[in-house]
Amino acid sequence: MSLGGPTTRSACALAVSALLAWAAQAAESRIYIMTDLEGASGVYRFAQTRDPDPELGAKAKEYLMADIAAVVRGLRKGGATDILVVDGHGSQAFVPHLMEPGARYLTGIPRPSSFGDLDASYAGLVQIGAHAMMGTADGVLCHTQSSRGENRYWYNGIESGELAQCAAIAGHFGVPPIMVSGDEAACREATRFFGPECVTVSVKKGVAREAAILYSFAETSRALTEGAERAMRSIDKCKPYRLQLPIRAKKEYRNYDPHSGPGPLLTKEGTIDDMLKLLEF
Repeated sequence: MSLGGPTTRSACALAVSALLAWAAQAAESRIYIMTDLEGASGVYRFAQTRDPDPELGAKAKEYLMADIAAVVRGLRKGGATDILVVDGHGSQAFVPHLMEPGARYLTGIPRPSSFGDLDASYAGLVQIGAHAMMGTADGVLCHTQSSRGENRYWYNGIESGELAQCAAIAGHFGVPPIMVSGDEAACREATRFFGPECVTVSVKKGVAREAAILYSFAETSRALTEGAERAMRSIDKCKPYRLQLPIRAKKEYRNYDPHSGPGPLLTKEGTIDDMLKLLEF
């Protein structure tokens, strides 16, 4: 029985090589998702992110879970083999009975690390429910770390928000940002820091800090699923976001008192030698 000539054998060898390459890539398609609440579909008031009233806080958490579910479905369609979803909202926002199958979910505080088991084994970083940095004119619920303290941060002379902070820590492990969802301002910020290869999905458009043009959940869900699937195809084009050590750091903030509100503007400057301690500054 003939196995064919050199051309046939060569074609078979190429096919086998391509299959092995695909299998190797699939085996490494672990995706790390960091979530926040302010950038979720349908969220546009701080009361939705702080108030336990079922019509406000509880509903906002449901909106976030729907966004997460749409992204998980898209990542799985795109070939993700293992997905860890981390609750990055300060007061925690996951609703267990609304967790989409096909992913693992990390929530609860305090915990040893805000970033769970993030390491070099992950192929990409996804940020869902993201918001723009403090001071962004059209940023819905914009802030950096603390909205009440009005925190602002500069690293090596560049003002940076939570998007860059999270990506820089992932970049320490060589994990590239592949997708960001939030309002238009957050998406614009993501493109500025991570480049056009990072897929962005806008789920609302800011009019003011607590006012937005919202889109139907059917539309944002579809866009998030399609965006996540597209992000899986963009992994090889995305580059890790890295900050050069030691980092020259500056922070402006106000100490917040629940009775008297924010205090005078304070400034802190120094250096950061360990990327994993970025958020401790």
